[in-house]
Amino acid sequence: MSNNIPKLIVTAGEPAGVGPDLVLAAAGDHWDAHLIAVGNKALLTERAATLGLGVEFHPYNSTDAPQRHQIGRLPLIDIPLHAACTPGRPDVQNVSHVLAQLDMAVNLCQSGECHAMVTAPVHKAVINDAGVPFSGHTEYLARATGAEQSLMLLTSGDLRVALATTHLPLREVPDALDARLLKYVLSTLHHDLASRFSCAAPRITVLGLNPHAGEGGHLGSEDQAVITPVCEMLRGEGLNILGPVPADSAFIPSLRAQTDAYLAMYHDQGLPVLKALGFHGAVNVTLGLPIIRTSVDHGTALDLAATGKADAGSLRAAIQTAIDLA
Repeated sequence: MSNNIPKLIVTAGEPAGVGPDLVLAAAGDHWDAHLIAVGNKALLTERAATLGLGVEFHPYNSTDAPQRHQIGRLPLIDIPLHAACTPGRPDVQNVSHVLAQLDMAVNLCQSGECHAMVTAPVHKAVINDAGVPFSGHTEYLARATGAEQSLMLLTSGDLRVALATTHLPLREVPDALDARLLKYVLSTLHHDLASRFSCAAPRITVLGLNPHAGEGGHLGSEDQAVITPVCEMLRGEGLNILGPVPADSAFIPSLRAQTDAYLAMYHDQGLPVLKALGFHGAVNVTLGLPIIRTSVDHGTALDLAATGKADAGSLRAAIQTAIDLA
């Protein structure tokens, strides 16, 4: 990194959502990084006028030397829209615009030109309606970077929650949990806590899948048959792993004080706790990729687009986390 100033590529996400609003709000802050936005210039200019935000855009050039962000001045990679955008109304014709943002950010990070990517929210349903199988950023970026797998980690302050499975229907979760998957996610979580988050000896608490972590097999067999053997094997290899423990008591203060990160078995098992404690400052970090990627922890909030009511706290936290990791 030239002068220790990282270049961050920030996607505007779904044009009909709050992503453009959040990127514009962040452009008005001081950052010890070179921020580069990727989105549509005409849309961002119109949205800035609607919100009364004075942001000046200028084309980003790959030869631009890293420099600290200048408040109100945003380098931009302009990606065309394919249909007029109405706030709050996603259009399948603009799905290629959304995915082009992600592809551009991945390419710039993989080439080493940018040191991290930060993503505003996309609208999964409209992407799927356009005929593109899309379960989320996490899975898309794993394919785009050639990663074998990836791991979603949500952070808020000192609370970190990783997910063994992400965007799956609940009835499919038990079948998705196997020894290979759990070994991968726990090993990746341990490695990245040490290498990216400076946890010298990461302490990981694993949540049980079933109530009371299966109650000795009386409330489901997965905890005893699948989760426990993997935890025991990795403990034998020197990893500091506790569990599986009952999820309903895993977040009490005394256990949180002994935990650097939790591993939840499914999306809505661990994230409600994290979002309840720090929704506007929570960050989504994708582990297991060859690049650094952070994101907001919320969706497109279509009803708030272009209203000035969207809270940019999560994007600001995602940008700062990307700077710290870079």
